[in-house]
Order: sequence, then C-alpha cells, then structure tokens
Amino acid sequence: MQLYNKLSSKERAELIEKAGKDRLTISFYKYAKIGNPQIFRNHMFLAWDELDMLGRIHIAHEGINAQLSVPAEKFEPFKNHLDSITFLENVRLNIAVEHDNFSFLKLKVKVRPKILADGLNDKTFDVTNKGLHVNAEEFNNLIEDPNTVLVDMRNHYESEIGHFKNAVTPDVDTFRESLPIIEEDLKDYKEGKKLVMYCTGGIRCEKASAYYKHRGFTNVFQLEGGIINYFNQVKEKGLENKFIGKNFVFDERRAERITDDVIANCHQCGKPCDTHVNCANEACHLLFIQCDECKEKMENCCSSYCMEINRLPYEQQKALRKGQGNSNDIFKKGRADHLPYKKDLRNIFEKFSKSGISEYL
Repeated sequence: MQLYNKLSSKERAELIEKAGKDRLTISFYKYAKIGNPQIFRNHMFLAWDELDMLGRIHIAHEGINAQLSVPAEKFEPFKNHLDSITFLENVRLNIAVEHDNFSFLKLKVKVRPKILADGLNDKTFDVTNKGLHVNAEEFNNLIEDPNTVLVDMRNHYESEIGHFKNAVTPDVDTFRESLPIIEEDLKDYKEGKKLVMYCTGGIRCEKASAYYKHRGFTNVFQLEGGIINYFNQVKEKGLENKFIGKNFVFDERRAERITDDVIANCHQCGKPCDTHVNCANEACHLLFIQCDECKEKMENCCSSYCMEINRLPYEQQKALRKGQGNSNDIFKKGRADHLPYKKDLRNIFEKFSKSGISEYL
C-alpha cells in the first residue's frame, strides 16, 4: 500500500505535460474534531492519489487545510469523495482565479499539531464563536463605512504585491506574529469600530475572528472565502472590485493577477515589479521580488555572492551545503539586508499607531 510520493517534481511535471489535460487549482479548509489524524491522513492520501490529485494538505485533531491540483475531468469524483465524509459535505471550495497545470507537483498529506500555525491555546477560548462571515457585496458595503477598520491578516510579503484599498497591512512575517500586534494597535477601538478582516482563502480569519471576540472586540467580520472567493463573486455578480494588484498564493504560481496595477518594486533595482522568485542558490532560497532585467543580470540570484555559489558544479554546491542548513535569509521573505529596495512596512504601522485609525479609513 503506497502512502507517499514515488515521483520527483520533475518526473511529475513531465507526465502532466505529456497528458496534456487541464487541471484545476482548488483550496478548502474545515475546522472539525478528527479523532485519529493519522488514519484520516492515510485514507485521504489513498483516495486522492488514485484520482491523480496533487497538493499540500495539513491534517490535525482540529481539522483539515488543503491546497490541491485536481484533474478537471475528475472533479466530480473528487467532490463526491468529499461529500462522502460527514464534516466535509458541501464544504466551500475556493477555485483559483488563474489556473496552472503545474501549481503542485507532489501529493503531500501531512499530520500536524495544527492546520494553521497560530500560536494560540485553543482551550482558553471558544473557537466556534467566530466573527460574522460576509460575502463580496456585504464586504464592499462594510469597508465604505467610516466606522470600519479593514485589516489584512496576511504577511508583509503577501500584502506588498496586492491588497484591498485602504487596508491596514501589518508588518509581520507570520500569522501568529500578527495577532498580538493588531490587538495592541486596535485596543482603543474594541467597541467603537467594526473590525473587518480578510486573508487569502479565509482560514486565518476563521481563527482570528474567534480570538478577537474573546479579547473583547464586539463587532467582528470576516470576508468569507477570502480574496479568492471575493474575486470570483465580483466576476459572477458584476460587483466593483476593491482589490488592487496580485493575490499571493502558496504554490508554484506564487500569485494570481487580480488587476493590472503593479504596486510593488523590484528589490534589486527599484523598478515597478510584483514577481516573486526564489534565489537560485539552494543554500539561500530567499523569496524576493525580481524584475526580468535583474533576473538576467543576476542569473536568478539575490546577490553577487549567491551568483558565485550557483555557478559552481552541483556536487560542489551540495558539499558546501552539507551540515549547514538553509541560510537565515530564507525566513526573511524579501527583507534581507542586501536587497537595496526591499519594502520596509514598519514605518507604516508605526504611523498607524501614532496617528490613529482615521488615517487609514
């Protein structure tokens, strides 16, 4: 019984290209009580591997969080399988704005302590007492209300390339880092303002809304299905789109184009650009924004040092990496010190803290 991948990403990509069939990029999450995550994980892997599905799935006692690449011709069997599982019946599926047959190249189903690294002790509050879910139309109306604070619950490198107009975009590297920072800066508005949150697909807001209600916020709202579901509703219903730029996604595509606005800059030369890449030096692998000109000049690398390393024969590079682990730059997500045009959002949030909410409404 096969319970893990046997093909490399390269081999899988070759098979996908040879098949020449369309695939759909889909995401969903569901908080639920799973008694034995390992058994559930094995069941899901076997069922989805048989359907030729790929993706990144995290399973924990608290539920499931999944990003998937599904063969278009097998969508119905996939949906039927979900509906056969009680707590996943009719679960909301976020269909990607832009499809790519190569968004995922392996099926990774992993058991984790949590489906989302939030740093919270769920036993201390009622995680089911969530904020009010709002659709795209309701969301648009809410954020026009002068009594609303709109907060981006994503990380700095996500909001840098795209966000909703007038949203507060905290300078954070992780979701768990954002929770206390946002609470502290909004502490004087727990009862007087409407707290409206959004994220990529909804899962971060799902937990954050319950946490903030527990912490005393009285009017808490979240965009149902996140940015992905929002834009699909905008297209279907002919609504005004209030998101600008790209929506960052955690797969091989790295982003979905929502509007033609380019609101970020190349981290190496400063020209308008919103294309995230990873440094070609595997010992660095830094995620940063790089324009085509710099990509050619820097040979897909983030620095001259990484260029020199990347020019070495593969076996020599591998020997240099042995026992070293990844550079700490991999965790900086575009804020490494050697990037001259990296965006520093700290002054934005400091200004927000000093001048008050009205500055951003």
